[in-house]
Amino acid sequence: MDQPRRLILASTSRYRKGLLERLGLAFETAPPGVDEVPVPGEAPAVTALRLSIEKARALKIQFKDCLIVGSDQVASCEGARLGKPGDHATAVRQLRSLSGKTAQFDTAVSLLDARNGALQSRVVPCKVVFRTLDDPRIEAYLRKEQPYDCAGSAKSEGLGIALIARMETEDPTALVGLPLIALSEMLERAGLPVLP
Repeated sequence: MDQPRRLILASTSRYRKGLLERLGLAFETAPPGVDEVPVPGEAPAVTALRLSIEKARALKIQFKDCLIVGSDQVASCEGARLGKPGDHATAVRQLRSLSGKTAQFDTAVSLLDARNGALQSRVVPCKVVFRTLDDPRIEAYLRKEQPYDCAGSAKSEGLGIALIARMETEDPTALVGLPLIALSEMLERAGLPVLP
């Protein structure tokens, strides 16, 4: 009987690692070492897709016979990109700018079969409508959750859900950072089904 293919997550993100663990497959993680600077004029969804592919391909020499997952997310609102805030003051500014507005989170996932070079890629968009957020609510949220490593400063899988009026997406895990519905389909096509 064939051994199952090794699965590699090209990421150091604890959020992506936690999401992939939900599928119950054995996997390893490795840093892809990809420069994530956007190309000038590049649309957010295009950036996310390009980077997800680059991350997967960055590990193909190191993991020659493996299935490699790359993923990237770009958040934007009214034409401005929303990075990870990194600190409290930036998070306050981000959440003030998102108050009552709709943000777009474009999350791409790629699966590279390093054995034969076959690549599957997809972008899963998510529109997030934020509630009107006053400063006391923003401060209370940031004190409790400290989401300084999350694009847009709101963790939907945690207390950040209270900042959101609604979301529109085909896959809620895309908002967290790894679209598991799309990835499950890709893994099945690559011969590593989540549910054999």
